[in-house]
Amino acid sequence: MVKKNWIVLAASGLMAIMCGCQTTTTTEVVSTGTASRIVEDGGTGPYSAIMATDSTLQTHTVFRPEDLSAFGKKNKLPIIAWGNGACANSPWEHVNFLSEVASHGFLVVAIGPMPKQGERGGGRSESSQMIDAIEWAIAQNSDKSSPYYNKLDVESIAVSGMSCGGLQTLENAPDPRIKTAMVCNSGILGDGGGMSGMPALKKDHLAKIHTPIIYILGGPDDIAYANGMDDFERINHVPAFAANLNGIGHGGTYSQPHGGDFSIVATAWFQWQLKGDKEAAKMFEGENCGVAQMDGWVVEKKNID
Repeated sequence: MVKKNWIVLAASGLMAIMCGCQTTTTTEVVSTGTASRIVEDGGTGPYSAIMATDSTLQTHTVFRPEDLSAFGKKNKLPIIAWGNGACANSPWEHVNFLSEVASHGFLVVAIGPMPKQGERGGGRSESSQMIDAIEWAIAQNSDKSSPYYNKLDVESIAVSGMSCGGLQTLENAPDPRIKTAMVCNSGILGDGGGMSGMPALKKDHLAKIHTPIIYILGGPDDIAYANGMDDFERINHVPAFAANLNGIGHGGTYSQPHGGDFSIVATAWFQWQLKGDKEAAKMFEGENCGVAQMDGWVVEKKNID
């Protein structure tokens, strides 16, 4: 999908040549965008989202509101770096979920090039690509030629991911720029083992986490359930929330329309942690919090009222 404002910019340039008018360069330059498309219907949030490729970060996929004009000094986009399941170098499995989150006013930068329609991406990813995503977003926010100039909240950054991506999240969570971490269908194996290519973290790594953290798991049927819940039991020094959707297993609800229940819980967490949304906080605070009232969900929490 070619963005309308690219056409407008090209047309205005042609008019200037024809009439001999002198033009000035606008800061709302979007020429770095090389391809984009709408996932499903753009999400249920207030900002219809797109999935896009950017020539300045071809190793990643960007999920963001299509119209950036609503964002600026008083309404900035928090930044979410995402790691994929199976250490995949493509977010193809998670596009419904990530688009839905973005539609609520977030910039999501996922590891891996944008997947083609109906195709799975290939290759394996590295934890460092999550940091690449964060540093790219921070640089874009200060670049006057970027469409994201002064539109991103560089003080509100999250790391998040599923399965292997959850371990990549935990590996990067100690970064002082991180404000919250979300671990989905994942947890550290006690001996630091696991599949080849996965971060070989040990349980003592959990002590390095300095932010609120949420584990979103698929209940006892999730192969990562024991690891994730063991992590949760060991974390006592920061606010921690464990949300289990019983019976869903390791695959989660990512491919369901708008990402299913996992996106509801994830979006609320990001709204609370990265935007200070008090309504979203009710999903996690209180004896009978909102997530606990959702069908099939079981929750545990620490250091959260």
